[in-house]
Amino acid sequence: MAGSGSDGTEDSDSSAEREPTNSSESDGNMPKRQRLTRASTRLSQSSQGSQTYPAMMVSFTSDTPDLKRTADHDESPPLTPTGNAPSSESELDISSPNASHDESQAKDQANRDSDKDLSHRPKRRRCHETYNFNMKCPTPGCNSLGHLTGKHERHFAVSGCPLYHNLSADECKTPSSKQTRYKEQVAEMRKGRNSGPQKEQKEKHMEHRQTHGNTREPLLENITSEYDLELFRKAQARASEDLEKLRIQGQITEGSNMIKTILFGRYELDTWYHSPYPEEYARLGRLYVCEFCLKYMKSQTILRRHMAKCVWKHPPGDEVYRKGAISVFEVDGKKNKIYCQNLCLLAKLFLDHKTLYYDVEPFLFYVMTEADNTGCHLVGYFSKEKNSFLNYNVSCILTMPQYMRQGFGKMLIDFSYLLSKVEEKVGSPERPLSDLGLISYRSYWKEVLLRYMCNFQGKEISIKEISQETAVNPVDIVSTLQSLQMLKYWKGKHLVLKRQDLIDEWKAKEIKRGNSNKTIDPSSLKWTPPKGT
Repeated sequence: MAGSGSDGTEDSDSSAEREPTNSSESDGNMPKRQRLTRASTRLSQSSQGSQTYPAMMVSFTSDTPDLKRTADHDESPPLTPTGNAPSSESELDISSPNASHDESQAKDQANRDSDKDLSHRPKRRRCHETYNFNMKCPTPGCNSLGHLTGKHERHFAVSGCPLYHNLSADECKTPSSKQTRYKEQVAEMRKGRNSGPQKEQKEKHMEHRQTHGNTREPLLENITSEYDLELFRKAQARASEDLEKLRIQGQITEGSNMIKTILFGRYELDTWYHSPYPEEYARLGRLYVCEFCLKYMKSQTILRRHMAKCVWKHPPGDEVYRKGAISVFEVDGKKNKIYCQNLCLLAKLFLDHKTLYYDVEPFLFYVMTEADNTGCHLVGYFSKEKNSFLNYNVSCILTMPQYMRQGFGKMLIDFSYLLSKVEEKVGSPERPLSDLGLISYRSYWKEVLLRYMCNFQGKEISIKEISQETAVNPVDIVSTLQSLQMLKYWKGKHLVLKRQDLIDEWKAKEIKRGNSNKTIDPSSLKWTPPKGT
């Protein structure tokens, strides 16, 4: 319809310009004719702007003669943008809102007379009216004129309707004397707000900040005018009152998005997401966590006392891998329930899709650490079900923020597939993956496939063989090949293309990386699959 409307409209407008003006169309109708011409011009420009869709333009061009003939013989009323016929003639009328009822009737009679004399012309004119002027304010009795701000001629929503706010359009344009006086009073009260604090006041503010830090609100006196400060205090009081009501009603909890930072070892970490810590801890805004036992505390003093007597220097469980300073511990969620629950609460601060917090008994946790003379520091972890019917080798995976972009995430993924190889299974991570998790897995699958292609000497490559050798699920292999544009369909068969440019690029990166210690050595694994898995 858009294509036919634009073509038919251009023909009707051009014919109207060529033909002499009928005597029934008086000078009083000239503004209306001009508005119609401008509307048709805008519509034709919009149709010309749609040339960015060549397929659509081809279909419209091929059907143009039929559409024009249909328009010439179509006597049905024009449709509104919703697809329905207009309910009344008022939806199509674009005459001046200030004209009287008698004048509008006279113009309608003149239009009908002109339509009779020019019956051979396509009846397209009213389609412009529905495109531009059918929107109305939903307030009963409102003619959509004026705006609450006084800056616009028309409105189409209740929020800007003067009638809804018991005002007229003229009252909105010119402020009342009461509003003018109030504006003058506010301007008088705000005169001193740009003066700024004096030197003594600045020193007082700095002393207050050094004494209390972030535990107290900064001093606000003499920063702005007394009027603005009073408004700010009232807004603060109202916001706190509304927040208390929501808490009493149970719509929000005290700990919702309240933990902003955690002190973890020698790092202070900004949190990303909400974690369901107990309310008395979550409302503090800052949490202190022991980096070895993962116990969370309320203050620096409590943490210091705890570290003085904490005997843990590494995660509980069995150390199943060690090479250099990197170790991996297998922690059973049933045997070390408290530690695993604390680990899940800590991980939720940096994961969006994690839902497991307290039901940790069906899972095994593999915790990677980096050792120094003070102990084994948490690098990251992944968890997996003890009995997974879908052969998921990872349920949740996390690299701590201070160790990100250093290759530890890829080590955790590689370690999970190493366990799958020992179990003689094909594994895949549980969905949905987080944004960072998907990026890490895509990068790992790409590296595995390019390494396999580089070392492959045969003529035919089998997806099944790649899966058995790498323990990667065939679905993940196919999706990675498609993303690398290495999988093609030709003569009824799927072909794997060996792209030498990607392989050469991967080789260059491997040479540049050198003998990095951020790789998993299968010979350093001392692990047997748990019974029952």
